[in-house]
Amino acid sequence: MPKPTLNRQVALLAIDLQNGIVSLPVSPYTGAQVVAKTVALAAAFRALDLPVIYVRTSYQPDGAVALKVKTDAPHSPPNLDPDWSVLAPELGVQRHDLVITKHQWGAFTGTNLDVQLRRRGITGLVLTGIATNIGVESTARQAYENSYNVIIASDAVSTLSADAQAFALTQIFPRLGQVSDSEEIIQALRQAFSR
Repeated sequence: MPKPTLNRQVALLAIDLQNGIVSLPVSPYTGAQVVAKTVALAAAFRALDLPVIYVRTSYQPDGAVALKVKTDAPHSPPNLDPDWSVLAPELGVQRHDLVITKHQWGAFTGTNLDVQLRRRGITGLVLTGIATNIGVESTARQAYENSYNVIIASDAVSTLSADAQAFALTQIFPRLGQVSDSEEIIQALRQAFSR
């Protein structure tokens, strides 16, 4: 993998690292491993006074905001347990971190994420989260379409199938941005601020 290119206008965007999702049987990394890599990235971002943003999926108590479109694969009913959408405590969310609530796969549609980023002058995003080919990929596609530079932390994303993980990392993400592991991203971040 080529080394990621970062500038000083970058934010960390962690997708769906909430109780109900980090407990799923994902691979190649467990939910706990994805959270741990995200925590390391968040520490590096905070040390440079860069935004850390957590995106979670949540529904109103009546479930009315869940999508109800016709699809070949049946939708799971929205999980309305309030604890399901709580961000994993191991993330150590800080007072100045942003938390965005979404109601579908991508983090941009129906949220104020784009406004939050643009008003902070953010032009680049480092993405982590679960599931690689669902919430992370949908958000990466939307970010790309909105002219953000996207970097996927390859060791901080995971999903329900090894095939889906490999396809997203090798076929989709390289067309939307850059793919790199979390340590290379942290090094690139430090280099961007040492110039």
